[in-house]
Amino acid sequence: MRLTKQTNYAVRMLMYCAANGEKLSRIPEIAKAYGVSELFLFKILQPLTRAGLVETVRGRNGGVRLPKPASEISLFDVVKVTEDSFAMAECFEAGEIDCPLVDSCGLNAALRKALNAFFDVLKGYSIDDLVKARPQINFLLGLDTGPRPQTSAA
Repeated sequence: MRLTKQTNYAVRMLMYCAANGEKLSRIPEIAKAYGVSELFLFKILQPLTRAGLVETVRGRNGGVRLPKPASEISLFDVVKVTEDSFAMAECFEAGEIDCPLVDSCGLNAALRKALNAFFDVLKGYSIDDLVKARPQINFLLGLDTGPRPQTSAA
């Protein structure tokens, strides 16, 4: 299974907003930080807004922000909004299936169990976890214009 670019950048957008704190984040700034087009981010913004994962503020000084703490937004919340399908095999897809084993197949059961384990892991990580895992995230995203934090030499 491979997640789409849409999911990847949706997570990144939420991380940017979380690192930016209470301030509004602007799409042009997020696009510049990640080297991606603004149009692509606007496309991603729509499903995130509909799902309540991002809040938009219109107007001259508008932007986007998280409507709730980053600790309350799981990776699963993002993935279920941005991915179109989790069909790992033909038997996961809706519609007519030609396999005579579809209702009693060991592969189907194994893949379903693996997919559920994947979802459980995603539920265990929040956007806040990802931001806290990168102590220099504000500097890396251009949100911190101060001097670069010193690291101790080993």
